[in-house]
Amino acid sequence: MAFTSARKLEHIDIVRKGGVEPQETTLLEYIRIVHRSLPEANLEDIDLSVKFCGRELGAPLIITGMTGGHPDVEPINAAIAEVAEKFGIAMGVGSQRAAIEDPSVIRTFSVVRERAPRAFIVANLGGAQLAKGYGVKEALKAVEMIRADAIAIHLNIGQELFQDEGDTKFSGVLEKVAELVEEMPVPVIVKEVGTGLSAEDISALRSVGVKCFDVAGLGGTNWIKIEALRSKAKHGAPLRDPASIADLWGNPTAIAIVEARNAAPDAYIIGSGGLRDGHDVAKAIALGADVGGFAAPALRALSAGREGLERYVSQILYQLKAAMLMSGSKRPQDLWLAGITIWGRLKDELESRGINIGSYLNSRAMTLLWRRRDNDI
Repeated sequence: MAFTSARKLEHIDIVRKGGVEPQETTLLEYIRIVHRSLPEANLEDIDLSVKFCGRELGAPLIITGMTGGHPDVEPINAAIAEVAEKFGIAMGVGSQRAAIEDPSVIRTFSVVRERAPRAFIVANLGGAQLAKGYGVKEALKAVEMIRADAIAIHLNIGQELFQDEGDTKFSGVLEKVAELVEEMPVPVIVKEVGTGLSAEDISALRSVGVKCFDVAGLGGTNWIKIEALRSKAKHGAPLRDPASIADLWGNPTAIAIVEARNAAPDAYIIGSGGLRDGHDVAKAIALGADVGGFAAPALRALSAGREGLERYVSQILYQLKAAMLMSGSKRPQDLWLAGITIWGRLKDELESRGINIGSYLNSRAMTLLWRRRDNDI
């Protein structure tokens, strides 16, 4: 519907202006990758390619779903797709609900496959829509619309609760996700949108067959805050004021990555939520993610055109290569074997959640070895 389409444009404008991150951080500042002065490798030896959800990416990076559904954002999706194609990275689109309700905006999504014929593209529907009746039929439409390699089901309960017109019914989503896993011809990725997946949710989703997750933790773009800002602009004050929830509620990215890997050793995990450079990506992977993801920085980089986004992604990949070489890693998942130190709040919170740091790091290394044995990484 036109209203849904207009809301998508409002979201993009708010994100571009900034000020949408919470006070809380990703907690990635409490991890350090041990520097190796004798890596016994050269920069040209670094291979960034990774396996992810049945495909191989040129680098462990995804520009996660955020755009589409309004004619004005078609050039944004087109530019992101061209950059994804150039670097061999993955790309997700924003919620396709608008295009399912209003076919006139389908091209704002389908342009992605036109511009990125070989890239790994992820379709997108909301868990809230599953709760309201969406199912395999709508999911297939979303996948076919962009000839997607996977479909993400985003869980955005916080955003919905504080959106003026948001949904507040969320029961039955797990059953619907299980149905999609069984029936869909492509992998199903379950993703958060900035408040982080937990071990409990990962375990529940893994039990119904989900094997791909985007943790999207607290510390990056905060959709609760975005909806509060959007409501304030319209009414002078938010209709559903989140108060401190906007800044403090959620599972920080670093914790979400560890909990996800600990709860689902065999899963593919996107570490996202507040990643801003190649060092952040290296830390996310070192903690146990397969790839790193970002969204808002791509929008802001596009203020300088497609070349601005190309430059930003190129810098991230060079920074990641440098971090890998300086840690003695030749492939991204070698970072699972790299020395890391974890301290402060991150260590305390993980231990309070029943995760022993030493045991986790050992299990992460063992997971790498058996996944490589099975040619799964």
